[in-house]
Amino acid sequence: MKQKYYAITLFVLLLDHLTKWAVRAKMDPRSAIELVPNYLSLSYVQNSGVAFGMLADIDSVWKPFMLGSIALVAVVVIVVYGSRMPVTRKLLQVALAITLGGILGNFLDRIVHGFVVDFIEFHIHDSFYWPNFNVADSAITIGIALLLLDTIKNSEPAQEVQSQ
Repeated sequence: MKQKYYAITLFVLLLDHLTKWAVRAKMDPRSAIELVPNYLSLSYVQNSGVAFGMLADIDSVWKPFMLGSIALVAVVVIVVYGSRMPVTRKLLQVALAITLGGILGNFLDRIVHGFVVDFIEFHIHDSFYWPNFNVADSAITIGIALLLLDTIKNSEPAQEVQSQ
């Protein structure tokens, strides 16, 4: 990844850290604040698992090390891959920077607290609940979506060349 894009990573990391700090400071894990009635709430959850709370029920002394190791491998892959890509691939660089910020945000939570603070709760009345998430999770999702867009955008010329 090119140097100037690390500012995006730092912004995502700081925003994630500040929102999680505010939630921990102001909310009780058993409380919820409805922002948009029947659709969006703030609800503090301590997630010891991974996405959607998977692996949360596994109680192993090795779990934090394994999850941390996976995050570190992802960080190294993103940094190395980004540094080898042309600076002209701006969408790719932004996608990697946003994703990296999200990964580091959740990694920092695991190291400091032993769990990830999730607090955004999307639901439709009482019939559908999306698992709680946070700014870091959103950044990872947005970063991967942008990465897919970059891949599609940059695969079109290759297809034209192959078809000739």
